[in-house]
Amino acid sequence: MYTSQPPDETGLLTLSDGQGIYWEESGSRTGIPLLYLHGGPGAGLGGRGYVTKADPQRFRIIGLDQRGCGRSVPLALDPAHDLDANTTPRLIADLEELREHLGIERWVINGVSWGSSLGIAYAQEHPDRVHGVVAMAVTTTSRWEVDWITETVGALYPEEWERFARHAEQAGTGHRRGEVRLVETYRQLMRACDEEVRDAASQAWARWEDAHIGLGAGGFQRDPRWEDREFRQTFVALVTHYWSNDGFCDPALLDRMERLAGIPAVLIHGRRDVSGPLRTAWELHRSWPGSRLVIEEGEGHGGPAMVAAWCEANDEMAARIAGEPG
Repeated sequence: MYTSQPPDETGLLTLSDGQGIYWEESGSRTGIPLLYLHGGPGAGLGGRGYVTKADPQRFRIIGLDQRGCGRSVPLALDPAHDLDANTTPRLIADLEELREHLGIERWVINGVSWGSSLGIAYAQEHPDRVHGVVAMAVTTTSRWEVDWITETVGALYPEEWERFARHAEQAGTGHRRGEVRLVETYRQLMRACDEEVRDAASQAWARWEDAHIGLGAGGFQRDPRWEDREFRQTFVALVTHYWSNDGFCDPALLDRMERLAGIPAVLIHGRRDVSGPLRTAWELHRSWPGSRLVIEEGEGHGGPAMVAAWCEANDEMAARIAGEPG
């Protein structure tokens, strides 16, 4: 990995609908533009670890807190935020406004987890603006993936899933297992007027996140970010909003793969990613002639070997764009 440095420039871009997105820039001002898209939805940029995955001498590295989270304003649960207008097409429009604001013609897209869904959706909508895509912990946020992560994978964690489902049943929404999707009930709870209802739902969701992510990460570990009440509630509100709507990807990403013809990609996934099975990355790879699939046998939803492959993929993209021999 490369060394992390403070951003060279930051800003809060006021978008065409009045919302504001935070962005930051590092690396070489004359380098190849690279856009990093964080996970979640709603996880934010965090501690800037993403900047260590690209050579600052070769790349102009740009990150942003997506609409409604991080340092963007207003946050998803703020009454001033129109959550119904927070959709994947709107996020894609936000990226285009940022690209134009920064005077960028084309960029390399990096996306992790949900960020890979958003990055692929952006590339499908604006293929002429994309040099290439590097995606790690690959998702498309399809209904199958959402039902897997919220319902089906409970077969591996029956005691934790029981706790997760019981909260929905006892929260006063009339939830009945097998009749209403859990993700939809949690979406309703996160839009409740009662702050304590939202907080309890976000706590239950966060515990389930820690449980299902654990198998590929060495066991159950409490994510320290959950201690921040505002972060936790914002994250869960956005995740449930997007997941209950199949990522607002209509048609599904796998049904639009012809739009990516000629765009190179490296797809990096862990064999032990129980939360997001390898099937999705495999199907994307089979439908994307310009892609290379990297499977890390010993890792789950991230890990050191996957990070190393991410760095190598960006080096590969830089060499390709520069016309260097392979």
